[in-house]
Amino acid sequence: MTSPTDPAPSDPAPSDPDCLFCKIAAGDIPATIVHESETTVAFRDLNPQAPTHVLVIPRSHYPNAAALAEAEPATAVHLFDAAREIAAQEGIDGDDGGYRMVLNTGAAAHQTVFHAHLHVLGGRPMTWPPG
Repeated sequence: MTSPTDPAPSDPAPSDPDCLFCKIAAGDIPATIVHESETTVAFRDLNPQAPTHVLVIPRSHYPNAAALAEAEPATAVHLFDAAREIAAQEGIDGDDGGYRMVLNTGAAAHQTVFHAHLHVLGGRPMTWPPG
């Protein structure tokens, strides 16, 4: 069930001309890109919550991770593959490190950009519960 502030589920568009993350994926808005593949783009968060805070997005536009997983399950898996590669690249994947992956789905979960995205956070101890 969506909240009144969540966008209505709909057929995805390859991109949304009004979507900030679609514009980043297209190269129309600058971002610090740390990883790219045919299906994903990853860039540093502008308001990092950890020393490493990267957002991994699908190139195709879906309002949230649930919609992406339903429509393009292989692309959803690619987000996790990219996160693993980024963690290794950033040096946060070893026994001394560790990282957290977060998917906020819906306004009540504090999703603020309605384009599916995976947060990769690391470089500091992660507490539980996350809050």
